[in-house]
Amino acid sequence: MKKIILILTAAALAAVSCKSPEQKVMARAVPERADDFVFENNLIAGRFYGQALEGNPTSPGLDIWVKLPGKLVADEWYKGALEDPGYYHHDHGGKDCYKVAVSLGGGASVPIIGGTLCYPATNYRSYEILEQSPDKVVFALHYPEWEAAEGVFVSLDKKVSVVADSYFTSVEDSYSFSGADSLTIAAGIKLHGAQQTLVDSLEISDRYAIWEKASDQSIEPEDGMLGVALVLPGADGLLVSHELDHALLLKTITSGESVAYSIGSCWSKGEITSSADWFKLVAGR
Repeated sequence: MKKIILILTAAALAAVSCKSPEQKVMARAVPERADDFVFENNLIAGRFYGQALEGNPTSPGLDIWVKLPGKLVADEWYKGALEDPGYYHHDHGGKDCYKVAVSLGGGASVPIIGGTLCYPATNYRSYEILEQSPDKVVFALHYPEWEAAEGVFVSLDKKVSVVADSYFTSVEDSYSFSGADSLTIAAGIKLHGAQQTLVDSLEISDRYAIWEKASDQSIEPEDGMLGVALVLPGADGLLVSHELDHALLLKTITSGESVAYSIGSCWSKGEITSSADWFKLVAGR
């Protein structure tokens, strides 16, 4: 019997090899745009503010970017912003139409002491990419120690897990502190009450969801609606404060413990077109 030896060229090997998996997630630091840290999957996108943006604003809150389901868009939008700083405030299959300022934005946590939200003194100052694949990316953001209240010093390490095909992102905020035996951590979302954009809400003991008009009309009016949600299993309580313009889920911890929660968002121009659909999705989370 003759032996048949098959020799394949590199081109032939490429032709018969399996197709590379489609990239459905991404996360990276953006030094070319004020040290943003951006992440997205094929359904949602958002960013956290970095050192170069401190003071304008200094905030740990998530800035939501609305987008149509499908492709990844962040790199394209940042490239456009190099020539037109307002590029991603205009609709290119989505945009930045969400107002954070100094708040928890679309989902973050801080200590709450004496009824006051105690924000970090800086934006994130360093980061790590902990895991990366076509369907999942995990990263960490580090907030240096600040004085949250007189004699109470706190540092925060934020771990964020982004997976494909989900409107939700998992967050684990680990707190180290001194000057107190325990701290109550408030994980929450901004209500934009001063602009009266809140039109409906879902309130359950361990989750909160809203359906609101786009809150930032300064550059290009947005007639779509936003769904925003936060889920904190085992929450100690829910505080909806229009004085603070936040809905907050509370959890008391000791130093070295973490608070794990999920943040979610959607745009009415995508697959989720009504508050009923959004609240149903959040309730089943």
